[in-house]
Amino acid sequence: MNRKVIISVGIVLLVLLVGAIVFSVSQVSSLRQEVNEAQAKNEQLQLTNEQLQLSNEFDAINSEFAQYENQSVEITNDTILAKYTAAKAKVEQLMSELAQQKSQSRAELEAKSAKIKELQGEISTLRGLLRHYIAQVDSLSKENAGLKAENSEIRNVNESLSSQVQAVSQKNEVLNQKMTLAEKLNVTGVSLMALNKKGKNEKNVTKAKQLKVTFTIPQNNSTPVGPKTIYLRLTGPEGTLLGNAGSFSFEGSSVACTAKKTVEYGGDEIPGITMYWDVNTTLTPGDYTVELFADNYRLTSRRFTLKK
Repeated sequence: MNRKVIISVGIVLLVLLVGAIVFSVSQVSSLRQEVNEAQAKNEQLQLTNEQLQLSNEFDAINSEFAQYENQSVEITNDTILAKYTAAKAKVEQLMSELAQQKSQSRAELEAKSAKIKELQGEISTLRGLLRHYIAQVDSLSKENAGLKAENSEIRNVNESLSSQVQAVSQKNEVLNQKMTLAEKLNVTGVSLMALNKKGKNEKNVTKAKQLKVTFTIPQNNSTPVGPKTIYLRLTGPEGTLLGNAGSFSFEGSSVACTAKKTVEYGGDEIPGITMYWDVNTTLTPGDYTVELFADNYRLTSRRFTLKK
């Protein structure tokens, strides 16, 4: 083989070698670019996933806070609520910025990564504030529960005291009624008799000139002593009042009477007290009612039959 052939072959081989090297370099550069692009996409996906996780965590925190938000009225003058509101606004701002940010270059990915780390820090702060806020709400709820229990106990005690006071009042009222009744002037032996013009007993009521009521005031140490005015009401068979000797007060009303008489009561028995009514009309046979009053009490009400 001559020298020219050898040189030609060498040149061909050199050209082929250079071409192979150039091709290899081109392939390596292409592969490196593909690797870089894949790595960038992977980082982009990781950042997007972290952003999505943080968004879900923020929604969860916000949802939990909403359960206690209606109790914020009870927690007055508290800086926690203000801090939580500020942190929430910061998180929402970062999430808005990240949503608008399109990460393509390495610098943009690094900027987005920094934003996500900042977002992680803000959400961590938000979580801590929520725990503190919930702790305060729970503490307030326990305090309120204790106050409710205390108020309930006080209310029960008051109800018990009210019942006792009411029972004592009722007992005192009964005692007062008994005492008042014990002080009431009593009468016994009440009778009604028709008299003729000679003051003798008249069996025929149509001939009567007077009607006489007789009674006794028995001994009663509970009755206050002093003058006692006795009022007599005589009612005929027709239900009309006989006579008119004025009126007296009874249970808030003015009541007409047939006759009245004042006796001095010293606590001892006063027998045979008499009260008269002069007949000014012809009486009819039938039932006559005798009522005696004193000290705003009806002392007795008796019915007598007078015949012809």
